[in-house]
This record gives sequence, structure tokens and C-alpha cells, in this order.
Amino acid sequence: MLLHGFFDRLTGKNKEAWKEGRIRGTAVLVKQAVLDIGDFSASLLDGVHNILGKDDGVSFVLVSATAPDPSNVTRGKLGNPAHLEEMVVTMKSTAAGESVFKVTFDWDASHGIPGAVLVRNTYRSEFLLKTLTLEGVPGKPDGTVVFVANSWIYPGADRVFFANDTYLPSKMPPLLVQYRQEELNNLRGDSTPREYKEHDRVYRYDYYNDIGDPDKGEEYARPILGGTQELPYPRRGRTGRPPAEKDPKAESRIPVYLVKKALEIYVPRDERFGHLKLSDFLGYSLKAITEAILPIIRTYVDTTPKEFDSFQDIYNLYDGLLQVPDSPALAEIKKKIPFQFIKSILPVAGDDFLNLPLPQVIKSDKFAWRTDEEFTREMLAGVNPVCIKRVTEFPIKSTLDQSVYGDHTSTITEDQIRPYLEEGLTVKQAMESNRLFILDHHDNFMPYLERINKLEGNYIYASRTLLFLKADGTLKPLTIELSLPHPDGIQYGAESTVYPPVKDGVGGQIWQLAKAYASVNDSAWHQLISHWLNTHAVIEPFVIATNRQLSVVHPVHKLLSPHYRDTMNINALARTTLINAGGVFELTVFPGKYALEMSSVVYKDWKLTDQGLPDDLVKRGMAVRDPSSSYGVRLLIKDYPYAVDGLVIWWAIEQWVKEYLAIYYPNDGELRADKELEGWWKEVREVGHGDLKEKAWWPKMQTVEELAKTCTTIIWVASALHAAVNFGQYPYAGYLPNRPTVSRRKMPVEGEKEYAQLEEGGEEADKVFIHTITSQFQTILGITLIEILSKHASDEVYLGQRDTPEWTSDSKALEAFKRFGTRLVEIEKRITAMNQDPSLKNRNGPVNMPYTLLYPNTSDLTGEKGLGLTGMGIPNSVSI
Repeated sequence: MLLHGFFDRLTGKNKEAWKEGRIRGTAVLVKQAVLDIGDFSASLLDGVHNILGKDDGVSFVLVSATAPDPSNVTRGKLGNPAHLEEMVVTMKSTAAGESVFKVTFDWDASHGIPGAVLVRNTYRSEFLLKTLTLEGVPGKPDGTVVFVANSWIYPGADRVFFANDTYLPSKMPPLLVQYRQEELNNLRGDSTPREYKEHDRVYRYDYYNDIGDPDKGEEYARPILGGTQELPYPRRGRTGRPPAEKDPKAESRIPVYLVKKALEIYVPRDERFGHLKLSDFLGYSLKAITEAILPIIRTYVDTTPKEFDSFQDIYNLYDGLLQVPDSPALAEIKKKIPFQFIKSILPVAGDDFLNLPLPQVIKSDKFAWRTDEEFTREMLAGVNPVCIKRVTEFPIKSTLDQSVYGDHTSTITEDQIRPYLEEGLTVKQAMESNRLFILDHHDNFMPYLERINKLEGNYIYASRTLLFLKADGTLKPLTIELSLPHPDGIQYGAESTVYPPVKDGVGGQIWQLAKAYASVNDSAWHQLISHWLNTHAVIEPFVIATNRQLSVVHPVHKLLSPHYRDTMNINALARTTLINAGGVFELTVFPGKYALEMSSVVYKDWKLTDQGLPDDLVKRGMAVRDPSSSYGVRLLIKDYPYAVDGLVIWWAIEQWVKEYLAIYYPNDGELRADKELEGWWKEVREVGHGDLKEKAWWPKMQTVEELAKTCTTIIWVASALHAAVNFGQYPYAGYLPNRPTVSRRKMPVEGEKEYAQLEEGGEEADKVFIHTITSQFQTILGITLIEILSKHASDEVYLGQRDTPEWTSDSKALEAFKRFGTRLVEIEKRITAMNQDPSLKNRNGPVNMPYTLLYPNTSDLTGEKGLGLTGMGIPNSVSI
């Protein structure tokens, strides 16, 4: 009888007629076990009898937005508890692992309209509540009320969720105001200064005091970033872990051998959303690198000559020719990391070691990457197209303090570059006609070179690469200057050598090396500044402040929250395995242990107001202000794929933001009356980016225009800018000779063995090049990492998409969002057409590699087109 009753509830056979005074609902849930390794096909059907019914399971209590509670007139009237009744097995779930349940509520017109729901979990474990939808609600024109939760519900505590309506604080139904404030207080957690557990939902700030591991040894100690003017930094999310024993100011670290615990470094629970497919377990990917791949690579390198000797040796990486012996180490690793995952990334004995796909940059032609045309094209359409600048004075001046560093004016002269200018132009004429450009990393690295070059395996130069814009819209290199600190001391300036773009002979081989040294600089700056600091690190304070100060029903919260998805989670994982002392970044990119400290010095000059694309282009001299343009600027290099695509993406985001905010802020007075917004902006400036709080450039946030510009910038950085500098990593740098991350030897000079090898040419010259750049160990480890970091997930949510269609009930907002999506799809067509235009030479280049990093992929509703290493698509957020 009991079993019969259970199946009746499960299949919905014991249906009661809908009675007056009752409304029906459907709840979408995902059980925690579905997101565990090894249980991907499961759903709530497993153990469903434990979650149905009134004695245990899940209860829902509706809260009225319009009818007061007789016992407390400041709050809405409460309905009777309702429970999950039966699973809707005929309803097709929207995603794997989801289960849909019926819920019936006792509710009539006297209760008014529900504006919130209280949810309690008395089940033995947590579950993810996605949505609760009510139908037949009295007083609602369409009878429907939707609660979008997307939140983990743990046993014990009551949770409140609001209907998907949007309210400024002053417009919130009075009967829900206390619930709104209480929920914000819970998220702030300012009264809970302790180590946070998995179930906590506390958003608090901390310094970057967990990068080093002083308890492990002095060589693993790193300076604390943030909290001082000497080493300022954006704030990160607080974990509350106890201090290190040897340095009370540093946070203790989770030992790397505790794989599961390290993966569960605290972030507020809803920031670790949980992906449904094995391939999306980024945490396990990163941990596998440090725990499994890293030691195996070391073993392989220890049993081989430790060097690649030819380009073919490197090319063999992509043919799966690295064999792994049957080792006890691999067997031990499999005990630590779930087998289903290890099988997807690591070999069993006798299988190929790493199944690395062929990077796009060498798919069409193995050696087109070595051409000058491709070298310069990637400054406009590569993985780091955000550093090139227009030259406005000659000789090139330095911004370094002369009282500390001496004179670092460039030694490049007009006589050296005049032979390579075209059309008989002088340097002055080339500058005046906006045809002289530079990739200048001299000042970026010079202050650190003395220390960096004392690290084992480093011989780094500071570089300047001077460029000329040809009539066909492409760039040609004029010269490369390589500099070292003066041997008598940094205060005496630099020792510099200028290398011309020679095509043949030993000069041609020297030129190839000069380009490699310049690429090493650009690779490090890309990873450290363009990627980590300027997207990942600077966005996290906005994530924290938004959750602490803006209610989920606030229009700005609804606007920005999709662009925060998984950011705190990936940043926490990065602190665990990538940017930490001795982590993968220090092992593979030349600044080594000085990397994060360098990024702190760069952050001193960070300005939010420079991060929007039009302002950035103008600052770098790549565009000029033009009121007649839709974008407000005019490009000085017309075929600049990153900027051409980026500007139209920026415009689309800006139009969407302005249209959306106009719905809620019809005038500046409405904005200035918004106390939550005032608190948000105050906390962003004074706490999240508190080390820069005195800077004059901060917007006052007194006008709708200021808010629109700020929100557009946040969305741009989190979506398009991150896509531009992240998803091209493997396509361009998966073949490390194209984007080396380290140089280990000095430039050969006449009379040395290496110079003689260069003179010989062929394989001997190649060997000098290969032995100068990234080592075998660093190459294998580095490309294994960037393969993972360059992939789009199967559940990616792209710009112009939302993971929940019912994110708002506001029809005006939904219409504006639909227009945004339509514009993005039109931009996709535009990009496809430009990539097929042979006159736009920078769109494909010698490597025949179409520029698609800023192709929105909004039209890809299933995620299949962008999945994997496609180098295509703009996800909403910094999520990898």
C-alpha cells in the first residue's frame, strides 16, 4: 500500500480536482548528487521518496506583496506550507539532471499577490532550486508568478526568494521591504568573522594574502597584495581560513595533496554553480595538472634529453608520440582524482601521453607563423591585441623615473629605420600621417629585469618593436630594440641593441630571435596584465559589492549578475593552483615569483574609466574622437580586427544598457535617490578597489549617463574583453614557438658557438632558436594548461543569452534584451562577411586563421557550435 501510494505520487495518478482557493505550481530542482563525479545521469528520481511529502523534504510558504500579515502588519501575509507532491515525469526537463515537481498552494484572493516565497529543506542533503512557477494566481492578469532561485538550499535554514519583478528600493512593496533588507544582511555576513564552510553564502573582502605559503618554506613566501600604497590590489573574496603559522598576516593554504578540499576552497555557494557534464569540471582539470600531469612531465623530461632539438620534435606533441610508462605514480594519482575524469585527460599505461590537438596557427601552414606579416598581424588580431600604440614622438621616450633608473630613451634612430619606411617618407611624415606604431614593453619589464634574470633559466630582454602601417592596411616591422639594465647599475639606464628586419643569412636568423624575445615580453604581459589583472582580478570586487549592496530585485543587479557567473570560483581555483607560489604560472612564464608583485605595480595606474574600448583605443592613439561616428571614435588602422569587431560589440552593449536603465531611471533624480546604488558604488570605490579610492578619475555616480557608462564597461570587460584575451590562447599559443613564454639564453654574438650555428642555418639555426625559448618541460606543461583554459564549456551562456528566460517579468526589459540579441546576431553575420573579404588582410593573415574571438555566438542556442577549442564566442562572464 505504501509503495503503491509512492508511485501514485510519483506519476501523478492520484490527481485531485483543482478547487477554489488553491493555485498550482511547478518547482524545478537538481539534486546535489547529480553534480558529483560519477553520477552525471542521475536525477531526483533516485531517492525521490525522501524529498516528497509533508514530514520531510521541501516546504514552500508564499508571502503576499499586497496583503499584510494580521500578526505583523509590516510584513506580507503568509500562506500555509506547501510540499512537493509528485514528479512530472511527462514534462521534458530543460537540462540533464533536472526534475520537475508539482506543488499545490492554499491561496485565494484575500491573500493578495505573492511577492516572495520562503523555502525550507528538511531533506538530508542540499539541492539546487532553479525555479518555482505559480499558475492561476488571483489578481495577476496572466495568472503567473515566477520565482527564479538558481540557488543551493541546505538543510535547516529558511531561504527567501522574490518573484522575478524588478524594484528600486523606493518602489519595493512595503510588505517585502524587511525581507529585502534581511537577505542583504545575510549575504554581507559582517557578523560572522570565521572560517566559512561550503554551505555559507557570505560575501566579504580580503587581501591577496593567500598566494604565498610561508609555512612551506621561505622560498614560497610572497608579498601580500592589497592594503598598502606600495602594493595595491583589487580585493578578493574572503575565505576566513586561519593565518599562517610563520606569518600571521598571510592566510594559511590548503595542502595540495588534499585534492578534494583544495577544490572546495570557499566561495559563496551559489558562485560555485556546478556544471552537469564531465568535460566542464574545470577544477578537476586544474588539479589534474598539478597533481598528475606535472609529475609525469617531470618524469618524462628526466628520462629524455630535456630539450626539443627541432620544430618537428615540437610538432610531434600533437601526434601523440609521448609515451607514458606503466608507473606506480600514475596509479597513485588515479586514487586521488576520480577515474572518469582522469581517463578523459590522462593515459593508461601504453596509451599516448597527451592527446593535444593541433593548434589553429599551424593547421594551414607549419611555418607561416614565422613571417613578419603574421608577427605584426597578431598585434591587431592575436591573443593580445590590446597593447599596440601609435607613435607620437621620436625618439621614443621612457616614462621611468630618471632619478631612479637613469635615461631610458630609445636608441632607435631615424637612420636605422629610414631604409624600411615606404613611399620615401621621413619618420616625421610617418608620424604625422598616423603610420608609425609600437609594441613597447621596455618600461614594463626593465625595473624587474635584474631580479628576473637571476631566476634559474631566465635571460629576458626588455623590448621595443617599431612598426609601419603599409598602404594595404597591414603592418611591417621596422626594427626591434632589446635592452638590459646597465651593467654598472640600473641608475645608469640601459644597454640596448637595435636589430633590423633582415630576411636572409645570419642576420635573418638573428631577426627571428629578436622577434622571439619580443614575443616573450608580450606573452608575459598578456597573461599577467591583459588577462589576469585587467579581467579576472578587477571584476571580482564588483561581484562582491553587487551581492552585498544590491538586492536581487534591483535592476542593476539583474543587469550585471549574468556577467559575474563563476568568476569568484575560477579566481579561487587560480589562487589554489595557477598564480600561487610554485604554481603553474610561476613555472611557465618568465616573471616567476615576481609575477603577481609586478601586476600590483601596474594596478597603481589602473583606471576604470580607461577600460571601455573607445577610451582605451584613444588612450593608445589607435583611434581619435569622432562625434559623427556611432562609436564616438574613428580608427586609425581601419583593418584592426579586434577593434573593428570590438567597437560594434561595445555599441550593442551600450545600447542595451541605456535602453534597460531608462526603464527604471527616467531621470538623474531617481538615480540619486537610490540608496542601494549609493551603497554599492561607495563600497566598490572605498573597499573593493579601496587602494585607489582617492583617485580623481572615479565617476561620482550622480547621473544615469555615469551609471550606463560604468555598467557598459563592466559588461565589456567581463564578456568581450575577456573572450578576446582568453579563448585564443591555445589557437595562437598552443604552438609555443609562436608565443614563447620564456627566453633562456642571450642573443648570440659573433665568435660564439651559437652564432656559428646561426651562420650554418637550417637545423642548426633552428636548434639555437628552440634552445633559447621555452624549455621542453615548460612547453608541455604550458600548452596542457592553455588547452583547458581555451575551451568553451557545454553549458556556456553567451552574450545576448540568459540561463533563465524568466529572469525578469518586465516586458519592456525583455523587449530591449531581445533587440540586443538581434543586434548581436547581425554582428555575427558582419564578422563572417569581413572574414571572407580578401581586401581585409589582417582578418586571416598568412596562417589562414579567421578572426572570430569576438564573434558573439548569440545565435548558438544549444552551445554546440562554440563548444571546445573553437576560438569563437563571447561568454557573458569571466568563467575560465
